Amino acid sequence: MTLLASRLNRIQPSPTLAMTARASELKAQGQDIISLSAGEPDFDTPDFIKDAALRAMKEGKTKYTAVEGLIDLRKAIKEKLARDNQLTYEVDQITVGNGAKQVIFNAFLATVEEGDEVIIPAPYWVSYPDMVHLCSGKSVIVQCPQSDHFKLSPQALEGAITDKTKWLILNSPSNPTGSVYQAAELKALASVLEKHPQVYVLCDDIYEHLIYDNESFMTLATVAPQLQDRIVCVNGVSKSHSMTGWRIGYAAGPKNLIKAITMIQSHSTSNACSISQAAAIAALQGSQDFLNSWVQTFQQRRDLALKIINATTGLSCRKPEGAFYLYISCAGIIGKETSAGKKISTDNEFALYLLESMGVASVSGDAFGLSPYIRISYAIDTGLLQEACQRIQKAVEQLK
Repeated sequence: MTLLASRLNRIQPSPTLAMTARASELKAQGQDIISLSAGEPDFDTPDFIKDAALRAMKEGKTKYTAVEGLIDLRKAIKEKLARDNQLTYEVDQITVGNGAKQVIFNAFLATVEEGDEVIIPAPYWVSYPDMVHLCSGKSVIVQCPQSDHFKLSPQALEGAITDKTKWLILNSPSNPTGSVYQAAELKALASVLEKHPQVYVLCDDIYEHLIYDNESFMTLATVAPQLQDRIVCVNGVSKSHSMTGWRIGYAAGPKNLIKAITMIQSHSTSNACSISQAAAIAALQGSQDFLNSWVQTFQQRRDLALKIINATTGLSCRKPEGAFYLYISCAGIIGKETSAGKKISTDNEFALYLLESMGVASVSGDAFGLSPYIRISYAIDTGLLQEACQRIQKAVEQLK
C-alpha cells in the first residue's frame, strides 16, 4: 500500500513558484540574481490599508468570522462590483477566500466531476489545468496564437465545446500575456455561449486595474448580462492593492454555487484572516488614487523592457495592454548554442541558460501552455528591470 494518493500524479508543482524558489536558493548562495519570475507588485501596501489592519487588531477583531467573510467586506465587494463593473449582486452571492486561487479551486471542486471538460485558452495561468485535474476533470486546451493577440476567438470556442463542457475560463488582463479582451470580443464569445446553456464561465479579473494606454476593462458579465447567472467573477486585492501576502480573494456568482464554495471552505481553511479582511474593506472603500501612479510606473517599465527586448536579435514581444508581464517569443533562439557548446532546444532550456549564465530568473512558456516563449515580470524596481533586460540581451548576443 502506498501512502500518497494517485491524484498527485495528475499535477506538477507550480513552475513559477519553482523558478522563484530556485532563484532565491542561488541568491542565498551569494550569486547575483535578479528575479523576474514572480507575479507580485513591488510596491508596498498603501498605509491607509495597513492602518485599518492595526485598528482591527487593537479593537480585538482577531476571532473567527463567518466562513464566507465579514458582512462588511461582502458589502464592500458588492459596492465595488456595482461601482466599477456595473454589476448587481446580493451579499449572499459573494464569498471571500484565502486568495483568488482558493476561490477558483473551490469553485471547481464544487462543480467538476470525472469526465467534465473545462476549456482553458492557452497561454494560461499555470494553476488552471492542475486545479481541474485534481478535481478529476479534463482540461481542454485551446491554443490562442500571437496572431490572434493570444485571445480566444469565437470560432475556436465553438470548436472546443462538447456536451461534456462545464466551464470556460477567461482571464483578462491575462497572465502571462497581458492581453485584454475588448467589449466587442467578449460579446462575440457570448453569442457562442448563448447556444450552449450547459457551459459556465469563470472570469478571472484579478488584474482588472492594471491596464495601459487608456484602454478600458470589461468583464463578460457586464457586456453580456443575459449570461450573468452562468458567470462567476473572481477578483481580489493582491495585484490591485499590492496585498499578495494578505491572501484575500473573492467570487460573485450564482447563489447555489457560492453556497457550495463556502461549504467546502468550511471544511478546509474556514474563514480568511480576520485582520486581512478588515484591511480589504479599507482597500475597497478607500481612495483608489494611488493606482494612477502605479499604473503609470508599470507602463513606463513595460515600455523600457519592450524597447530592450525587441532590439535583441532572436527575441520579440507583442506590447501587452495590461497586467505586468512580457510574454517574449524566443523562437529565434531555438537551435543556437552556448559558448560551452550546449544547444538550446526548448524555451525551458533558454530560461535555465538565462538563470545560470546571467542570473536572470524567468519562466518558460511551456509552463503556460504555449512555446517557445519566456515570461518576465516588470513588477520590480525600474533600475533592476533595466539591468535584467540588458543581461538578457547580453546572454543572447553570446549565443552562436
